[in-house]
Amino acid sequence: MKFTNTLIKGKLIKRYKRFFADVEVNNKILTAHCPNTGSMLGLLKKGNQVWISKANDPARKLKFTLEMIKSNKKIIGVNTHRANRIVEHGLRNKLLKEFKNVKNIKPEFKYSNDTRFDFLCDKYLLEVKNVTLNRSEDIAEFPDTITSRGTKHLKKLTESIRHGYKPYVLFLVQIQNISKFRIAKDIDSDYYKNFIAAYKKGLKFIAYRCKLNSKEIVIEKKIEIDHG
Repeated sequence: MKFTNTLIKGKLIKRYKRFFADVEVNNKILTAHCPNTGSMLGLLKKGNQVWISKANDPARKLKFTLEMIKSNKKIIGVNTHRANRIVEHGLRNKLLKEFKNVKNIKPEFKYSNDTRFDFLCDKYLLEVKNVTLNRSEDIAEFPDTITSRGTKHLKKLTESIRHGYKPYVLFLVQIQNISKFRIAKDIDSDYYKNFIAAYKKGLKFIAYRCKLNSKEIVIEKKIEIDHG
């Protein structure tokens, strides 16, 4: 997935009210929209290098959007709204080996009256989880806060097996140079318990990391999941 324009580099001043981030660019303070409503645990240190995009829409109140943060010498993609576009690009360009033979890709599939999943690919249901948590050098983790919505998705995806679907959860690791993924069970023990239960019942879990730079974010390679 290519950015419309090359991203602008700056320094993080602060994130506040969940949706706003002040960024210093060329000695000026710009306020950017922060699409990531999670805790962004470990990413918000003042002075961290960041990249923001500039919107072409003149009607937008906030012209800039927070896209990436450099933390612990790794670039991390924090715009959760990009995740499905990155995955759709990966699906259509055969970058996800589990889905390289699918013929029909339907985003935002309505599974039931109260549940949508990110993609229906033939008979494969695919739910995408954006991963930004990196507390150990080589390990990415999810979630970074309690996620009741994520737990609900695990239950609904497991249920879908009885109806003939083949469900997957894709952990999209937008963190450079990561080789392993695990569930942050100390942050959300309920999600972890449901993850283990769903895995035993046949729900498939995969993790892919991304390559990130100021011009594009693309799926790079599959990484190992710790199911323990």
